[in-house]
Amino acid sequence: MANDGHMKQNLIGLDRRQLELWLASLGEKPYRARQIMRWVHRRGTDAFQSMTDLSKPLRKRLDESATLVTPGIAAEQHSNDGTRKWLVRLADGNCVEMVFIPEPGRGTLCVSSQVGCILNCTFCATAQQGYNRNLSSDEIIAQLWLANRELGIDERGYLLITNVVFMGMGEPLLNFENVVGAISVMRDDLAYSLSKRRVTVSTAGVVPAIDRLRTECDVSLAVSLHATNDSLRNQLVPINRKYPLKELLAACRRYVEGTPKRKVTFEYVMLADVNDSPAQARQLVSLLNGVPAKINLIPFNSFPGTRYRSSDVQRIELFREILLERGIMSVTRKTRGGDIAAACGQLAGDIQDRTRRSARYAAG
Repeated sequence: MANDGHMKQNLIGLDRRQLELWLASLGEKPYRARQIMRWVHRRGTDAFQSMTDLSKPLRKRLDESATLVTPGIAAEQHSNDGTRKWLVRLADGNCVEMVFIPEPGRGTLCVSSQVGCILNCTFCATAQQGYNRNLSSDEIIAQLWLANRELGIDERGYLLITNVVFMGMGEPLLNFENVVGAISVMRDDLAYSLSKRRVTVSTAGVVPAIDRLRTECDVSLAVSLHATNDSLRNQLVPINRKYPLKELLAACRRYVEGTPKRKVTFEYVMLADVNDSPAQARQLVSLLNGVPAKINLIPFNSFPGTRYRSSDVQRIELFREILLERGIMSVTRKTRGGDIAAACGQLAGDIQDRTRRSARYAAG
């Protein structure tokens, strides 16, 4: 608590403009925000007394009125393929998971946006955990801050994280304000300096928020598709009942309108005898007609209690060949971190109050 009895302001999730306004309320100049952002996000500092280019009176005042609170790491796992997963414990006792995936010349951090997920996609382990709440912008950006601290730098002195994907726990576009606020910090040159092509927001298809994202926060878009018709998608991705495929694909076209080289990434989990037939591959080509698209075919990653199985390698390759022959860019995503339940669709976390609101939301 600050001396005046008010809660201290956590600065970890404030973007540059918000930090400038808060400092102005203390009578400080805007350039102080630039100094603080560099210390916090570039150098990973969480103590105001370490910010040696700030005056001692200002550092004392920051100690009295502000804080730099980040969640703790409850557990960490290392995969045989180099993937690392952290269980991040929040102040209220809930835990979410984040995953780092190293590749040659690239390091991707998969972050969570909700405690659990409000949707009820039937092939996803997170959905089976229920839903508690949205993460704050502080809690979202803190995942990147924590991962950078844990990973350190490479031999050239660069941070290992080059890309961030909102593909962890939760539906990012149902936590729009906090996700966009965190992205503002991620993209700031004084913080993590990630270009808009290096930040990807993945959605199950919240159509109004896709349009809003295009206007307010121009980043890469990924859509969890997983079916070629409304009947099947209603079963796999229940939000489709509210925003069916015709509306979703129209929003995707609008998202890339006016940017000829840009594509929407469509994620398609390969479920044996459910959505993996050659006929469905041809239907997918027709469905995406007129949408600049890249398709990620994702072998299903199993979790306890699921009724689904992954398509076999030959079936996935045939599906991909049909797409490629018809001019649709397609790759089969390599499963990473499967031995530590860090692969796509496997994140579960530790949710304190598993309130099931998904069915009510999907019904609209």
